[in-house]
Amino acid sequence: MIKVLFVCHGNICRSPMAEFLFKDYVKKKNVEELFHIASAATSSEEIGNPVHYGTKKILNSLGIDCSSKRARKLRQEDIQQYDFIIGMDQYNLMNMTRLFGTHNKIYSLLEFAGLDRDISDPWYTGDFQKTYEDICIGIESFYQYLVINQII
Repeated sequence: MIKVLFVCHGNICRSPMAEFLFKDYVKKKNVEELFHIASAATSSEEIGNPVHYGTKKILNSLGIDCSSKRARKLRQEDIQQYDFIIGMDQYNLMNMTRLFGTHNKIYSLLEFAGLDRDISDPWYTGDFQKTYEDICIGIESFYQYLVINQII
């Protein structure tokens, strides 16, 4: 089983969007049984809160239910439990490295697409559509990375 953890600052916008979009993506590819997919926050600010309404609106429009999701904080043991810990921006990566040290399981989502930029935080930008588009690019490229490297 391939264990994937998506990470952002609060675990209410970007990382749950990536979590649920990737769950839907692998389900449509008929390989969902090969994956365990989750998400977490680098901060404590939103712990226990549901997915932000902007993310929920996009997911619901795609027929994806995220109502049971509650924000949780990244934990030290996540580095042993997950194969890929994927951040949305450089700030996330910096915080992940502080917690885990330098590790070959830590990635930026857009690096799989060959892009050297962050996924903008819609909490600040208000542009959930742009975040959605970038996450789609990232998860499709991540899936291709897994296929090309014969991980799946």
